[in-house]
Amino acid sequence: MKMTGEDGAEGSEITMDDVKNLIKKKDEIEEQIKAYRDVLEDQGVGVEGPLVDAEGYPRADVNLYMIRDARHSISCLQNDHKAIMAQIEEALHMLHAREKAKKERDEAASQEEPMEQQVTLRPPFARVDAVTVGSPASGAGLKVGDEVIEFGSVNTSNFQNLQNIAAVVQHSEGKPLRVAVIRSGQKVQMSLTPQRWSGRGLLGCNIVPVQR
Repeated sequence: MKMTGEDGAEGSEITMDDVKNLIKKKDEIEEQIKAYRDVLEDQGVGVEGPLVDAEGYPRADVNLYMIRDARHSISCLQNDHKAIMAQIEEALHMLHAREKAKKERDEAASQEEPMEQQVTLRPPFARVDAVTVGSPASGAGLKVGDEVIEFGSVNTSNFQNLQNIAAVVQHSEGKPLRVAVIRSGQKVQMSLTPQRWSGRGLLGCNIVPVQR
């Protein structure tokens, strides 16, 4: 585990398990401090009680070595406790910052994709306003409301009128045509094969021009 406020790559190595381990160490230090405090309480001196008598001589009624050792250990453990608390705070801060950055990246990516498609999509030249169930158009996936940007060799740049589409359909009976439409702001491509079916025409849909 590495922690640094200057290197985001190293900070990204922090995990929740690292934080849990730090908290476990903190708890262990607190238990050790409590145990040494209990030793001092048993001696009746506490952390700051005097170790000399009224005349300035070392007290004979307490274990001076045990008390000094306990006080020194508490002092060292308190420094360790302060340091590990700082590590926990920094680790939590890094985890939070990383999650926030990830959320922002995900949101930006989700917004970028449709925006990129909207920028690159050509304007439609026709719109589908009717599709008959069981028709070639229905089988290809064409839906009412689809805005056509490509129909075989016809596209936005060369479309003049619906006769262009009719001519392509007549010359492509039994042959798959690549059709591209805009649906809910997204480009959808499909293969449509003009062919005889139980209904009228070769497609089974009605296409109207888009006013530009």
